[in-house]
Amino acid sequence: MEATSGIDEPVSGELASVAHALSLPAESYGNDPDIEMAWAMRAMQHAEVYYKLISSVDPQFLKLTKVDDQIYSEFRENFEKLRIDVLDPEELKSESAKEKWRPFCLKFDGIVEDFNYGTLLRLDCSQGYTEENTIFAPRIQFFAIEIARNREGYNKAVYISVQDKEGEKEINGEENKEKGIDIGGEEKVKEGAESGGEKEEGVNRGEKGKTDKGGEKEKKAEEADREMNKSGEASV
Repeated sequence: MEATSGIDEPVSGELASVAHALSLPAESYGNDPDIEMAWAMRAMQHAEVYYKLISSVDPQFLKLTKVDDQIYSEFRENFEKLRIDVLDPEELKSESAKEKWRPFCLKFDGIVEDFNYGTLLRLDCSQGYTEENTIFAPRIQFFAIEIARNREGYNKAVYISVQDKEGEKEINGEENKEKGIDIGGEEKVKEGAESGGEKEEGVNRGEKGKTDKGGEKEKKAEEADREMNKSGEASV
């Protein structure tokens, strides 16, 4: 993706050398395993950046190149009926398909930088870059299909899915916070009720003790009065 995507990839001296190697025609290096690995690493970096983009921004607003309009127009003019939500590899890789794609791709030589760069392309646009869901494709073929997916609303499934998951995490986090407050509140209320109950019981015991002692005093006073009355009668 070009600068219009809004993400700058770090390029060290080593990566610059790799980028130069990858820009060479395929026949210049044959089946060199080191170059193949470099292709894979570069393609994976590109895929990760792109997937983050369509996960965090509504894809219909993305601009992948400076010539998105031209790419989309040429693509739908040449591949009007091509199904892009779930790709059939035969529509991209068979000999008859390659014959049709070749002139389309060559139109963008010199217009799109590294137009034939090896890039990872998802077969099912609602899924991520898994081994089963990924094939290699020239960069211009990736742009053509992904620009169409964005404009025609197919990539929105990824964006909605990721945003829904983020929303669920936030809701669960809020619920956990509320549960923590409730539990704390319940414990305090329970502790308060228990301590209040103990106090109440203590008060009742105190009141009972006071009542009992008061009753004993009254009984003793009555007995003393009776004794005094008896002694008074006797003396009379």
